Amino acid sequence: MIKTVEWTAEGVRMIDQRLLPTEEKYLLLRSCEEVAESIRDMAVRGAPAIGVAAALGIAIGLKQAVATSTPDLQYDFDYMCDLMSRTRPTAVNLFWAIERMRTAFGRAAVEAQHTDEVKAALVNEALAIFDEDIASNRRLGRFGAELINDGATVLTHCNAGALATAGDYGTALGVIRGARDAGKRVAVIADETRPFLQGSRLTAWELKEDNIPVTLITDNMAGHVMKTGAVDVVVVGADRIAANGDAANKIGTYMVAVLAREHGIPFYVAAPVSTVDLSLATGDEIPIEERNEAEVTHVRQERLAPEGISVRNPAFDVTPNKLIAAIITDRGVARPPYMESLSNLFKIS
Repeated sequence: MIKTVEWTAEGVRMIDQRLLPTEEKYLLLRSCEEVAESIRDMAVRGAPAIGVAAALGIAIGLKQAVATSTPDLQYDFDYMCDLMSRTRPTAVNLFWAIERMRTAFGRAAVEAQHTDEVKAALVNEALAIFDEDIASNRRLGRFGAELINDGATVLTHCNAGALATAGDYGTALGVIRGARDAGKRVAVIADETRPFLQGSRLTAWELKEDNIPVTLITDNMAGHVMKTGAVDVVVVGADRIAANGDAANKIGTYMVAVLAREHGIPFYVAAPVSTVDLSLATGDEIPIEERNEAEVTHVRQERLAPEGISVRNPAFDVTPNKLIAAIITDRGVARPPYMESLSNLFKIS
């Protein structure tokens, strides 16, 4: 089991994804501020993993707070939630986890007799979010496995595996692992996913570690491999899904979806229901994070582009619902019309 992020007595422990696959290094983050920085700098990334890390970061921060009264503790808690909310704007799981922690704090503040009890309640809530993420991705994988035929080759973009979640299974790669665990033969084609190279660095590493056959391609090879019949199905993750099924995922996903439609290949999105944001009617309302231009102009520390040019680095794009054959969640598979099917998922306990 890949342990993306976990709680320890000393602090939040996570694998530094910026260094993979050449170096497997674990960070021990002892404060809320350090966890927030790890999210912002993409030591941890992937929408579910960001949510879990944020909850654990708030819990470690609150555990260390010196406040002796609930109002003072509330002040510290609000600061931590605000700090986390400013790390990555697109991944809705971040805000979902913060809201879970807010609800838990409000409940504990009423019921507890001492601030230590509030702190313990928030640690328990963060650990519950961690455990629920592992379980939900297992369920998602089982639902998605039914859509993968024996002998299929799956193309995926970015990393939506164990590294993008609390660990173990993942979302898009959870579907692939679910198919494997159901006894199906499955192989993967992984887009490299410029500019941060999550496909070549992370997805390929995960699948190799898991003994699942993987072939790496550059992003601009996707159309060619589809045209030659090498791809049976596309499965990707998501960072936010609007009520109508429009899905934000790593930049380049929209291009893959258009190519899949052109070649008659089913395009699936895999994400837990915590990634669905029913407050947004369409994907036009999803905020798109713009990241540092150095991620485009450099690889590691080496500059590949001339200085003095204009650079764009949107981290995500939005795939319209009309290009998505189904959305695989931990509560079942949603199909068009998504306004109805996604809403219905929230009625399942």
